[in-house]
Amino acid sequence: MTVAKKCRRKIFLVSIVIALVSAVAAAGCNHSGRTVNISGSSTVEPISVRVAELVEDSGSNIIVNIDGPGTGDGFKLFCEGETDISDASREIKASEVAKCRENGIDFIELQVAIDGIAVITSAKNDAVDCLSLIELYSLIGPEATGTKKWADANNLIREQGGGGNLPSADLDIFGPGEESGTFDSFVELAIEEIAEHRNQDITTRPDYNTNADDNVIIRGVQNSDTSLGWIGYAFAKEAGGIKLLSVASENSECVEPTATNIADGTYPIARPLLIYVNKAAALENEALRAYVDFYLQDEGLSIAVGDVGYVELDNIAKTKTRQAWRDGLK
Repeated sequence: MTVAKKCRRKIFLVSIVIALVSAVAAAGCNHSGRTVNISGSSTVEPISVRVAELVEDSGSNIIVNIDGPGTGDGFKLFCEGETDISDASREIKASEVAKCRENGIDFIELQVAIDGIAVITSAKNDAVDCLSLIELYSLIGPEATGTKKWADANNLIREQGGGGNLPSADLDIFGPGEESGTFDSFVELAIEEIAEHRNQDITTRPDYNTNADDNVIIRGVQNSDTSLGWIGYAFAKEAGGIKLLSVASENSECVEPTATNIADGTYPIARPLLIYVNKAAALENEALRAYVDFYLQDEGLSIAVGDVGYVELDNIAKTKTRQAWRDGLK
């Protein structure tokens, strides 16, 4: 399944009736014993969906319910004990860990892929091909509030030692909101260090067009010739009518967002994609264990990740993830 196909089913509650025969036998008539409930990141959602489809293709049979309201919303459900797995496009926050502990939820953290955050503009925008982290901060960070043109950021850029040569054009910004792991990761990777250095709030400007649906963000960018936005790389590379901008790394070289550059860490805005598994549920539910087992084999970490356009972990990282799963079940 391509990312484009997944996007057309954006608010996605899928019940894939597949079931591991041994799990059904163990569960008997207990419906919960053969069901896996997943919520969380809309970025990780297509991997989990593809894994479920591959499990189905293998002839096994469990019931997998998956939706993708956002990483933060997913953790709220997970830490209330309402889901078995929380898809996440960022690591769990300390406040979320505390909530899980308060409710007696122990979990196993597993990295399953890597994704870059693509900075995008309209395909018609010929004035910009690369932005530095200083420029991104000056356009999208907290000190950019109220600016309406690209050139409005030039003084702030020069103040930080940048060139300050952005064009005098309308600035229409589109991106995810605070419920999204993509928002959190963008702030952490592109905004936080500069904001801390300048004693500013670690967040974005509040006055931009937010939406939880990546398709809506893409349409906004497509429809404004001088737009600026950010979404996950896997979604961006499938879309037409937009241009993926290079981002300047620490040595000021512009780095294109490609699978190779994301995997080797040269692209500055990249992040891990993870799943969090409720440990007690996994120990009790054979179907859940079987689904995660399948997820962590080549069918999941290689085939499913590749099918939906994310960057595969290297062999060392795969081994680490599999060992974390084995250790977590002890």
